[in-house]
Amino acid sequence: MAEQEVFLTPAGLRKLEADLAYLKTVRRKEAASSMRNALSTGGSWENPAYETSKMELAFIEKRIQALENLLGNAKVIDGDQIGTDQVRVGHMVRIQDMESGEEMEFVIVGPVEADPAISRISYLSPVAQALLGRKTGDLVKVDVPAGQFVYKIKAICNQTL
Repeated sequence: MAEQEVFLTPAGLRKLEADLAYLKTVRRKEAASSMRNALSTGGSWENPAYETSKMELAFIEKRIQALENLLGNAKVIDGDQIGTDQVRVGHMVRIQDMESGEEMEFVIVGPVEADPAISRISYLSPVAQALLGRKTGDLVKVDVPAGQFVYKIKAICNQTL
């Protein structure tokens, strides 16, 4: 099966690289040491400490493999390197809810970096899907489970992330 491209901002790429380095240089060694210590107290059969450390090491190895796959398929999207004529992945977008007048601002990122709590939404989300390719001043209708919202795009900004 072909691997799918993973869109990352430069900051997202740095974070994943740092996570991978930490897992390889620190966590892997700690887990292996815990496993050796557990084995030194007795055989592996019916040794809960050994079984726990073995599962922890397996989890770390799976996470390392997942991060390596992600990074191997990464496409870095730098909002500073693309024009602001229309909404794209990597841009910060300010919108206004046409019913309430409330303004919201968020950055459109790949699913790996999405975190709505800090105003980072995935380009796969309904709001981002409705905004992508649109221009400042456009009215956009977004269908979500709670109903339909109409937003006006107030600004499209390059954002160093």
